[in-house]
Amino acid sequence: MSEENTTKSTGQQIPKPPTSAVFSMFGGKKADKKDESSDNKQDDKVEAKKEAEEAPESPDVHFEPIVTLEKVDVKTMEEDEDVLFKVRAKLFRFDAEAKEWKERGTGDVKFLQNKETTKVRLLMRRDKTLKVCANHFISPDYVLKPNVGSDRSWVYSCTADVAEGEPEAFTFAIRFGSKENADKFKAEFEKAQEINKK
Repeated sequence: MSEENTTKSTGQQIPKPPTSAVFSMFGGKKADKKDESSDNKQDDKVEAKKEAEEAPESPDVHFEPIVTLEKVDVKTMEEDEDVLFKVRAKLFRFDAEAKEWKERGTGDVKFLQNKETTKVRLLMRRDKTLKVCANHFISPDYVLKPNVGSDRSWVYSCTADVAEGEPEAFTFAIRFGSKENADKFKAEFEKAQEINKK
């Protein structure tokens, strides 16, 4: 039965079945057409591969530097000293005017003994910048006191710290990561005081 006959006999037109375009409106995939973007990507990859194979190797090119820099020996002023003890700590100083503790720096604190004079000094540098935040001889007169409320920090008064140039008197608080490190620091501090008495 042809299409014309069905229309004439019933008087109504029979609807055609839906195409794949209808299904694609609702998220369905068209069965007949290929994904053009994936074809384009594959073509691009093939072309890039061909170009890479055809490209000549670049010759070794050497450029002379515009400025030549000479090596400079950086002196830390620790060359004539032996490290007796080194531990990581955080240093605070007491600001009398503001009546509060101010952080001076975090880094490695060292006891350094001079090879000639055998005197021991405490030196502490900040992390990354290596700026000196504490630099003083350990006097036999200094007294390490436990910091209130902490078993891993000590407080002591220093009469002549030269970290910022001129000797200045400060009250320092030094805090460690553990009680063991704080106890080791105290033992080494007292040893240094004995050495500096001589």
